Amino acid sequence: MVNCKQFISNNGAEAKLVQQDCISGMREHLIEGSVDVVVTSPPYNLGISYNGYDDTSSREDYLNWMNNWATEVRRVLSDRGSLFLNVGSKPTDPLVPFQLLEVMLRHFKLQNVIHWVKSIAIMKSEVGNYPGITQDVVVGHYKPINSKRFLNDCHEYIFHLTNHGDVSLDRLSVGVPYQDKTNVERWSSGGSGLHCRGNTWFIPYETIQSRDKERPHPATFPVALPSRCITLHGPKNVKLVMDPFLGIGSSAIACADMGINFIGFEITEDYWTESCERVERAMEL
Repeated sequence: MVNCKQFISNNGAEAKLVQQDCISGMREHLIEGSVDVVVTSPPYNLGISYNGYDDTSSREDYLNWMNNWATEVRRVLSDRGSLFLNVGSKPTDPLVPFQLLEVMLRHFKLQNVIHWVKSIAIMKSEVGNYPGITQDVVVGHYKPINSKRFLNDCHEYIFHLTNHGDVSLDRLSVGVPYQDKTNVERWSSGGSGLHCRGNTWFIPYETIQSRDKERPHPATFPVALPSRCITLHGPKNVKLVMDPFLGIGSSAIACADMGINFIGFEITEDYWTESCERVERAMEL
């Protein structure tokens, strides 16, 4: 049985959330070239405890499955579209992102590699007399590990994939101010007072304040991540965003906030229900 809910926000954005396998869902609901941006994070096959999904397939089966859904994404992605693929790993299995990328390169060109930084430490002694940094700064969150061999994993990859590797981006829409204001006049592109943020994005997880409160999904990204990806691509060039692995709806909420149409697929009823509730609340706001 396929469940489907549609929402319309006050700004006219439509969100269609479908409880269905993404491969059959894309075939049923989307025509060729109809999606402008895909922002997604598939299961990593690292043994994460999802509801209703076995994350412990053999690596060969997992990569074959990746190839199958990538084939459908290639069909529905517009010629000038962007796929932002968020992939993480774990210290004992660091090759997963690169193995997935190898599969994706059968269908797409790798245009950018973005590092989603979830936690960072900046020591005052290492930056010297730097404006605004008056003491050691440690910000963000990650799942700590106890190991004598491995470092805590404080970042994940966002692979920006396109059909031909030549999609123009609105880089300054996610730009940052020049720290040294003299550079505004030195560079011909500095007139706006902003410069390219680069490929390191610090976006922290939402903090769970109570130990008694569990995350509704074990591996979801914050709403700020799809928002920044869509903004980088350029919202004026986006009529429809898709997330084939909806989870609890972060991509859908980002689109609701931005007034952009969205479609997402999720096989697990609990996550689909949670995403519907979250998107409905976002639409009301």
